[in-house]
Amino acid sequence: MLSTIHNDHANMNLLLTLLRKKIQLLEKDEKIDYRLIKTVISYLRNYSDKYHHPMEDLIYDYYLKYRDAPKELSIRLSEEHKTIKNATIELDELLDMILLDAIVPTALCIEKLRNFVNLNSAHLVFEEQEVLPLIKESLSADDWSNLQRQWQHEAYKDPLFGDDIAEQYRTLASYIKKK
Repeated sequence: MLSTIHNDHANMNLLLTLLRKKIQLLEKDEKIDYRLIKTVISYLRNYSDKYHHPMEDLIYDYYLKYRDAPKELSIRLSEEHKTIKNATIELDELLDMILLDAIVPTALCIEKLRNFVNLNSAHLVFEEQEVLPLIKESLSADDWSNLQRQWQHEAYKDPLFGDDIAEQYRTLASYIKKK
């Protein structure tokens, strides 16, 4: 389960790097493909909500329930997840407006994109450098077996980075492979 989360985080970082490059292009007043950005946000929203965050939540809840975890850790994880969810919704709505040809100042788009990237990047660093090492160190093989049994989802296939790319992500997958 941890290897799945680490792999997901690596893939998310790849997408955040792509978004950083789009921000740089916007700052230079260059045109960008907003549909591609919308696809990135759609993937992060859908995949994270359906698979990634439920797996993290299962592990975090188990860890917080059965181990002596710092209370600040639980509070920070919860607050960051809420903040990221709100930033994602705001960015997604802004992209919808842009794709409907609404006039949106470039500066606002840059601000929302940068906020989204910065929040997600900081959160991934927090999880990878602080949270997951604590969990890995404290949970036993029996704990992991128990968590695996509790996992209600079947083995899932990543619709963007897996072997079978979903139709809606094929353009993005091709773009990633070219870069």
